[in-house]
Amino acid sequence: MVAIAFAFSVAGGAAAQPDRMSRSFAEIASKVGPAVVSIDTKSKTVQPVAKGAPAPGDSDDIMEFFRRQLPTRPVYAVGSGFIVDKSGYVMTNAHVIDNAARITVRLDSGEEYEAKLVGRDDETDLAVLKINAGKELPVVKLGDSDKAQVGDWVLAIGSPFGLNKTVTAGIISQTRRETPYASAFQRFIQTDAAINRGNSGGPLVNMDGEVIGINSQIATSTGDYNGVGFALPSDEASNVYLQIVANGRVRRGYLGAYLESVKSEFAKVYAFSEPGGAIVVDIRDKKSPVAMAGLQVGDVIVGFNGQHVDSAQDLIAKVSGTAPDKTVSIDFLRDTGAAALDRRSATLRLGERPIDENAQNDDRRTLPIDPRPEEQKPFGLTLAAITPALASTYKLEGLKGLVIKEVNPASFIADVKNSVGVGALSEGDLIQRINRVEVTDLSSFSRIVAGLKVGDPVVLHVLSYNPVAGVPQLKIVQFTVK
Repeated sequence: MVAIAFAFSVAGGAAAQPDRMSRSFAEIASKVGPAVVSIDTKSKTVQPVAKGAPAPGDSDDIMEFFRRQLPTRPVYAVGSGFIVDKSGYVMTNAHVIDNAARITVRLDSGEEYEAKLVGRDDETDLAVLKINAGKELPVVKLGDSDKAQVGDWVLAIGSPFGLNKTVTAGIISQTRRETPYASAFQRFIQTDAAINRGNSGGPLVNMDGEVIGINSQIATSTGDYNGVGFALPSDEASNVYLQIVANGRVRRGYLGAYLESVKSEFAKVYAFSEPGGAIVVDIRDKKSPVAMAGLQVGDVIVGFNGQHVDSAQDLIAKVSGTAPDKTVSIDFLRDTGAAALDRRSATLRLGERPIDENAQNDDRRTLPIDPRPEEQKPFGLTLAAITPALASTYKLEGLKGLVIKEVNPASFIADVKNSVGVGALSEGDLIQRINRVEVTDLSSFSRIVAGLKVGDPVVLHVLSYNPVAGVPQLKIVQFTVK
């Protein structure tokens, strides 16, 4: 009898759980909904309205004449946003208002207002708008995104496909997620709450009714919801908002160095006494703060203003969170050829991070390869000693090392990725060092590889031509032999 009573008790409790959660969702939607807005934009450009086509074989002049005779129509787009100040400040994604000639904000009540762009930050894809409603408006509260945990329930609210007041639910799938092509300041909250076109700029809300993220991206093979969405954490968004409202733009500290994180393999090869650090892989501006302070490519920055540096991303966050023109201290390690790295320090004044400084073009043309040099395939890499022809093909003139002609897709090294999830090695890369040893020829490189066993760490110094910079750029590739 006791067992029967217990069974009914469990069943009753289980049945009550979905009902309680449903009520919680309804309460949160009711609380946050009035502050969520739809954003409609009219583009500065127009597109032609096709009403037919010229016959095949018509001349270019006829095609151009035909194109000019077509009627045109404005390009409209829709997105989402939310009110963060009762006077009418609205947060959204910068891409929502790209190239907009007119921005219209529609409130939950149905009222519409023309919005003014206060400022935007392309590094985080955030924008701040201002509407003048002549009255106090409902607002949302920005929560602490650092407290968000994998498995927490969240709601996404916005206007997917222009369907305003749409609420979807899911859980946090991951925090601080990096995605390909994201900037150094976009480490997202990943969620399986349905996010579609038009949700961009809307809030991701926790079970306390606080905004912990701004819905910004989706991973999709179709252009629509595939179960993976990304929201910029509210802590980063709050800092951007405050700077835009105060100054009209975001100012970030700047070192002037391209960085790569120290991984376990690098730490083992270089006998680090402490984990973490950021490797300087390129200094393009010889008048940048790090160049003027005497840092060099290959130095490993391990301290910033008395704080330990965990990774390249950690250093970028520390530097960007410091005001430009402020004097700071840098601790770094330099390889002088001795068994132990030489620890040094420098004092420098930060610059101001240029807009789009981190933008890079990784496209590389597939070019014919000189088939004559001797080839070997350690690690599944097809390598060749550099020749004038190869140097010209891959824009590596005047350099020494081994050229990667092919990466075997079936080899483990093909699975080694860089910090944004793209293959770390590719055709045309030039290997110059392996585990602190300079690469001089194929046989010496192969001997070093032959002496490694499964589980051993490997650090490669690799030069890869960067079409944006117009020069080869250093990459530090770290992996474990498998």
